[in-house]
Order: sequence, then structure tokens, then C-alpha cells
Amino acid sequence: MKFLEELQKRIFPFLVALSALSVSASAAYYSVTGLSKLFAGASFEVLIMASSLEVAKLVIASLLYQYWDKINKILRVYLSIAAIILVIITSLGIYGFLSSAYQQTASKFGVMDKEVNLIELKKERFEEKRDYLISEKTQLDESIAELRSGLANNIVQTKDKKTGQIITSTSSANRKTLNSQIEESVKRRDIIIQDIEVTTDSITQLDIQILEKESSSEVSSELGPLKYISELTGTEMNKIVNYLLMIIVFVFDPLAISLVIAANFLFARLKKEKKEEETDDLIENFDIIKEEKLTLTEEITKESPTPTPTVTPTPTITPTEEVVEEDQNLEVVEVVKNKRLVYKKRDDSNS
Repeated sequence: MKFLEELQKRIFPFLVALSALSVSASAAYYSVTGLSKLFAGASFEVLIMASSLEVAKLVIASLLYQYWDKINKILRVYLSIAAIILVIITSLGIYGFLSSAYQQTASKFGVMDKEVNLIELKKERFEEKRDYLISEKTQLDESIAELRSGLANNIVQTKDKKTGQIITSTSSANRKTLNSQIEESVKRRDIIIQDIEVTTDSITQLDIQILEKESSSEVSSELGPLKYISELTGTEMNKIVNYLLMIIVFVFDPLAISLVIAANFLFARLKKEKKEEETDDLIENFDIIKEEKLTLTEEITKESPTPTPTVTPTPTITPTEEVVEEDQNLEVVEVVKNKRLVYKKRDDSNS
């Protein structure tokens, strides 16, 4: 578990740095490409200028974070303003790149939309023609019904002069006339029915063409979500795209700068923790040396014979007395039972 925590602590700064570099590189690419399109007359020169400015922006961000208190105040203010202006320039380049990509797609969508509108206009004409034919067919049906009713009621009544009786008969002339009109109306109705079928088939074909245009085009799939949002909110698609581009622009490059600063912070913290660990190791080694010294002193005390007391002008050091001195070079001088012992700090490099 401790190993995993140590691994995470040492790898995470590199992950943040890698993320900062990836975001910064993509932002730089979009910005440089967008600026070159804005100034198409000198695209190569703009590429070189924008690339150098992108690198300088990241360097300025790291410099300001690491040496904020050490840099001259005037230079610090200038570098801060320059970094902010470079962020704005990068954001404008990103906006230009994304808006240019949208315009290309939108122009294709406009062409396809015009084609669909032309097909729909043609479809409306066929529908008007079909409505007219249906109306004419309805009138012919009514006319044929009236003529057949007249043919059924083709009765002529005459009075016989001799007998005075009323004679009922049909008029052959009227019958021929009515039959002729019915035949002509039926023929005309049949022609209209055929025209209606042809017109309906044409309308169906136009509907299929519209579906093919809208479904097979890649532009429709790309702008489909935006078009749906536009219809849902009642806002023009251009405004929705502009809002989306502004959100991306305000997040993209500031995020890259923030990640660069975060990477500097994490590496500085990792370096500080490493120094603290080295200091702790030195203190631990010194404690180990001190413990070894005490152990050796106890062993010498136990093994040395009891000395015979003598009268001397100098102070007598009894077996239980210990004199320990430490100088600045960590040299340990110790007198145990009339024996002078000298210890020095262990040098790990020679061991």
C-alpha cells in the first residue's frame, strides 16, 4: 500500500505535465492554423510567428510561477500583461479555426438545403396538379351521374288524337345524345385517373429523393444535433454555434496555462519532499551512530578491570564517571575508566 502511494505521488506530477503539454500542443495547433487562415496572404510567416509566441507563453507562465518574488516588478508586470495578451491571441486563433471549420460544413449544408428546397418546390407543383385532377374527376363523376339519371328518365308522353289515350315512350334522339355524353365523360375520367396515378408516383419519387439527400449526406449527420437544438430552442443555428465556440475558447487555453502552473507546483513540491527525506535520513544515520557509540561504551565499561585507587593531585575518575564532549565536527571524545576514547561521525561514502 505504501509502495502504491509512493508511486502515485511520484507519477502524478508527470501525468499533470503530460496533460498540460497535450492541451497546450493542441491549443497551439488550432491557434496557429486559425491565425494562418485569418492572414492567408502570409500564412507561412504567421505560422512561424504564432508558434514562437505559443512557446514563449508557456515559458512566461512557468517563469512567473517559479520566480515571482525574485523578478523585477516592472518586468513582472510586463510579463503578466504579455501572457494575458498571448492567451487572448491564442483564443482568437482557436475561434478562427473552429468557425472556419463550421463555415465549410455550413456551406455544404446550405447547398444541400437548396437542393432539397428545389425538390420540395417541384413536389408542391405536382401536388397542385394532382389536386386539380382530383377536383376535375369529382366534377366528371357528378356529371356522369346526372347524365345517367337523365338517361333513365328519358320518357316522352304523347296523347293519341283518335283514342285520346296518353302514350309513354322514350326519345331515341335524347338517348343517343346522353349515351354519347356519358361515353365522352367516362373516357375523360379514365384519362384523369391515369394522370392522377402518374402525378402521385412523381410525388413519391420526389419524397424518396428528399429522404436520400437528407440521410446520405455527411453534413446532415454533422449538423443534425445543432439543427435539433435550434428547432428545440427556437434559436438560429449560427447563434448556437457561436455560443458553443465561445465556451470552448474560454476554457481551452486558460486550462492549458493552469495545467502548466499546476505541473510546476507539483514538481516543486516533489523536490521539496525529496530534500526533506534526505534530511530525515541524515538525522536517522546520526541517531544510529550515537546508539552504536553508547553500546560500545557499555561494552568497554563491562570488560575493563577495576583499577587500584591511587592518590594523585589530579581529580580521580571513578569507574562510574563518564566525561563526554562533542565539538562542531561531530567528534566524540570520551573518557571511561582512565581511558580516552575518540569517535567520529561515520562517513557513509567510504563505507
